[in-house]
Amino acid sequence: MPWWSWLIIWVVLVLALLGMLALLGYRLFVKAMATMGALGELAEKTEVLSSRFDDETGEPAFHPAVLGPAREYAQRWEERRARNATIRHTRREARVRRGKLLVSADPSRFSHLLRKRH
Repeated sequence: MPWWSWLIIWVVLVLALLGMLALLGYRLFVKAMATMGALGELAEKTEVLSSRFDDETGEPAFHPAVLGPAREYAQRWEERRARNATIRHTRREARVRRGKLLVSADPSRFSHLLRKRH
């Protein structure tokens, strides 16, 4: 095979490689631009939502417990635990009252249901 045929083969292979790299680079660029556009829209929506949340709740910003005083957070945790225990106890008492009403129902209250209708 003459030397110039090898030159033609290699030139065609290099041009095909460059063409494929250009095509893949263009597709990657288009996808990256679409992703950046979507991220921009997401950032705008997040900003709107966070501003609405801040306006509506009026709650203080989140502060991690690791950065604060341990005694203060322990006291808050104990208060919350006691409050939850009180809520659980109240709900349990209500369930017990409902259960007692179901078990010890007064039959005279339901006598009109037992009579036959003519």
